[in-house]
Amino acid sequence: MRNILLVAGALTLGGTALNAAPTQITWWHGMGGANEQVINQVAQKFNESQSACAITPVSKGTYEEALASGIAAFRSKEQPNILQVFDAGAATIINAKGATIPAEDILSQNGHKLDRDAFINGVRYFYADADGKFIGMPFNSSAPIMYVNDEAMQKAGVEPPKTWQDFEKIAPKLKEAGYIGMTASQLTWMFFENFFSRNNIQMASNNNGYDSFQGTTLNATNPELVAFFQKLKDWHDKGYFGYYGAGWNDNQKPFEEGKVALWIGSSGSFGGLSQTATMPFSADFLPYDADAKDANKSSFIGGASLFAMSGHPAEQNKCTADFFNFLTSTDIQKFYHEQTGYVAITTAAYEAAKAEGWYEKHPQAEVGIKQLMLPQGEWSKGYRLGFYPQIRVVEEREFNKIFSGETTVEDAFKAIETEGNDLLARFAKTSG
Repeated sequence: MRNILLVAGALTLGGTALNAAPTQITWWHGMGGANEQVINQVAQKFNESQSACAITPVSKGTYEEALASGIAAFRSKEQPNILQVFDAGAATIINAKGATIPAEDILSQNGHKLDRDAFINGVRYFYADADGKFIGMPFNSSAPIMYVNDEAMQKAGVEPPKTWQDFEKIAPKLKEAGYIGMTASQLTWMFFENFFSRNNIQMASNNNGYDSFQGTTLNATNPELVAFFQKLKDWHDKGYFGYYGAGWNDNQKPFEEGKVALWIGSSGSFGGLSQTATMPFSADFLPYDADAKDANKSSFIGGASLFAMSGHPAEQNKCTADFFNFLTSTDIQKFYHEQTGYVAITTAAYEAAKAEGWYEKHPQAEVGIKQLMLPQGEWSKGYRLGFYPQIRVVEEREFNKIFSGETTVEDAFKAIETEGNDLLARFAKTSG
C-alpha cells in the first residue's frame, strides 16, 4: 500500500509539473490593421510551439505612441517584456539608462547564439552598437523603393530611371503622356536620410552618432543634398513632381489611382498596394545621384526593432530570449515576410522564399531585399541620433514651406541644421 501511495504521489506531483502554467510575457507594439493581425499570428505560433512561455501582444497605437508608452511604463516600473521601437526612436530607447537588455546579451544569457552574419547587410548594423553588437532585435524591416506605373512607362515610351539624372530626362515625356512624373511619401526617410545612405555621404558627425551623442551635429546643409532638393523644387514647379504634404497616404493615393508614373514608397507597402492599385505596377530600386562619388549603396532600413526591457524576473527574460530566437527561425521569417511585405531579414528566409517561387509570383516583393543587400558604404549602415523623431518634425515643416514657396531650399536646410543641432545638444545633456 505504501508503495502504491508513493507512486500515486509521484504521478500527482508529475501532473502538477506537466500542467504548470506557462510564464507570461507581454509585447507592446505600434502596429494596426492587417499588420497587427499578423503579429497576433506570430505570437500564437510561438505559444503553440512550446508550453513554457506565453506571449501576449498589445497594440499601443502608432510607433510614436508605443515608444512614449514604453518609456512612461519603465519610469513607473510597469514596463512590458518586449517593446517595438521604430527606426528614428532607436537612440531614445538605447539611451534610456537601464531600460533595456541588449538583444545579443539576453540571448546568450539564456543559451541562444545570435549569428550576426545570418542577417542581410542592410539590417545587420542599424540597431547594433558601433562594434556591431545587436542592441535591438531586428523585426519588421523595410526599404524605400520606387513603384512603377507600367502603363505610364509604356504610354510615354520610357524606362524606369536608375538615377535622378535619368528621371530628369524622362519627366517631360511622362508629363506629355498625361502623368505626374513622381510622388513620394515621408520625404524625411526617402529623400533626406536615404539620400545620404544611397549616395554614401555622411549624415552626422561622430560616425553618424554611433560613437557618441556628445557634440554630434547634422550634415543637413551638405551641398549635394541641397542641390537635390533644389531639383525637387524645380520639378515640382514644372509639374514633374507632386507633393501632397507629410501624410503618407496623401502621396500614395494619386499613384494608386493611376495619375502618377512613379511613387517612392516602402517595400512594406507592397501587400496593400496590390489590393488598391488600379493599374499594373512593378518596382525598382530607389534612384541615386549619378554625380555622387560613391553612390548606389544600400539604403537605410525603415520599420522597427524589438527591445528586451529590463527589470523582469529571470524566467520571463528566458521567455523573451526564446521568443527572439523563435523570430529568427527561417520558417517564421519567411511567413512574416510573405504575409506583410516587410523584407526577410535573414539570408536563409530570403533563400527559402526564393526556392518556393515566391518572387516569380511577386517580383516586387524582392526589390527591397535586393536593395538592402547592395554593397554598403561607410555611411550607409545606419544612424543613431537622439530626439530624431522631433528632428523629423522640423524637416517636415521645412519641406512644406519649400514646396509652398514660403522659403528657399537653402534657408530650409539651414533651419533644419540649426534646430536639429539644438535638439541633438539637448539630447546629449540627458546622456551624461
